[in-house]
Amino acid sequence: MTLDRRTLIAGAALGTVLSAPAIAQTFQRDITMVVPWAAGGGTDTLARTLVKNAKQHIGVGINVVNRTGGTGAVGMQSVSTARGDGYTVGLITFHLSAYRLMGLSQLSYRDFQPLALLNRTPAAFSVKADSPFKTLKDLVDYAKANPGVVTIANSGAGANTHLSAAILAKNTGIRLSFVPFDGGAPARTAMVGGHVSALVSGPDEVLQYVKTGQVRFLAMVGEQRHPSFPDVPTVAEAGFPIKEIVYDWRGVAGPKNMPADITRALNDGFAKMANDPDFIALMDQVALPRVYMNGADFTTFLGTMETSLEPALAEVGLLRR
Repeated sequence: MTLDRRTLIAGAALGTVLSAPAIAQTFQRDITMVVPWAAGGGTDTLARTLVKNAKQHIGVGINVVNRTGGTGAVGMQSVSTARGDGYTVGLITFHLSAYRLMGLSQLSYRDFQPLALLNRTPAAFSVKADSPFKTLKDLVDYAKANPGVVTIANSGAGANTHLSAAILAKNTGIRLSFVPFDGGAPARTAMVGGHVSALVSGPDEVLQYVKTGQVRFLAMVGEQRHPSFPDVPTVAEAGFPIKEIVYDWRGVAGPKNMPADITRALNDGFAKMANDPDFIALMDQVALPRVYMNGADFTTFLGTMETSLEPALAEVGLLRR
């Protein structure tokens, strides 16, 4: 039997439909991903890197929208109250673990459907290249002699960056003046502009400035040295060990009321995005440590995170629960 050209085209089209992954049929239009922090920060970089090849893995594109304010609460709240149709997801971050404990908001991970943990990052102390502080000890010694004079920029009260510096201050008996910003990008801008003495941020958020020699690290608040910065000491190696290290984290979540099939499709899609070679390469390139957990494990992680965070907040007088 001879097949004409139209029959061959129709058969090819039918084969494409039948062989297309089921996930590609779940969504009919692009998805919006809300980032609750300013463009240019670590969370924004992660989000845009993650969704670069989204269409290959989930069948549609994912568009990033920055919705800032309220130390991340504005953007995260908008995700928790969105329609549960799968077309709105968001990056949730460390701050979500602290809102309720600090008495700032009742918003917590319980208001979301966690989908994937993607990153865990240590805090890093950094200064401008022309700063008189060459080491973390220099900063601590100066702060002891000049209480309240050293100003430290961070991404908001109760952030892992704020807690890391506050615990250091408590352990060493120094008084620092904390200057909170709505995200790592504006905090970094303040430090690079010379408006504060130092910055505590994710190391990724000052990476480009370190590469160009405008900024240098003093120390990092991690159990081990950061693989991307093997020459930078930990706070313990600098002489100021911190018992309870508070890491930043970032992950993807949707509204709590999503149907099971939508949740499965998103879980599968983000798992594939997290394993995309481009995502892996770019995360390593921008010094964002990759830590993947699926939705179920991420939910368990968030529960234990609140429990472990309580003593850290109590230590610096921020626990209000």
